[in-house]
Amino acid sequence: MKITVRVANELGAGNGKGAKFATIVAVETSVVIGVFFWVLIMFFHNELGLIFSSSEVVLHAVNELSILLAFTILLNSVQPVLSGVAVGSGWQSYVAYINLGCYYLIGVPMGFLMGWAFNLGVMGIWAGMIFGGTATQTLILAIITIRCDWDKEAEKACMHVNKWSEIK
Repeated sequence: MKITVRVANELGAGNGKGAKFATIVAVETSVVIGVFFWVLIMFFHNELGLIFSSSEVVLHAVNELSILLAFTILLNSVQPVLSGVAVGSGWQSYVAYINLGCYYLIGVPMGFLMGWAFNLGVMGIWAGMIFGGTATQTLILAIITIRCDWDKEAEKACMHVNKWSEIK
């Protein structure tokens, strides 16, 4: 089940502790999976290109970019889960603003600077987007999620459910 639905169901049922537990389980699971693949890529970054080609040029390019791939996988294992938790908690507008701000105000300019101004090319663009956009978004969503009062969110959700379920 998607974490968005799980958190929304738990909050709608008035179970703040259940929503918090579901969040912890989903985030920890995604971190373990992300770390597993991060370690796999970090250890086998020299051999990773062999999946695609035996060309020395391709192998060299994949070897250079594989470190960024490892961090991309790690961050992208956690960020969608935190976004799903936020959406399931009813914070859709926050997620939208955080997403827009992180990617278009931080990630794209940082990628542009690193790619063209610092002459890092594709690696600079990718690193700017990942470390500027995705990492910043992940950090902000993690802080919001950690600081959340789940029982208070459950009370608010129950009030909304009761309000919307009244027959008029």
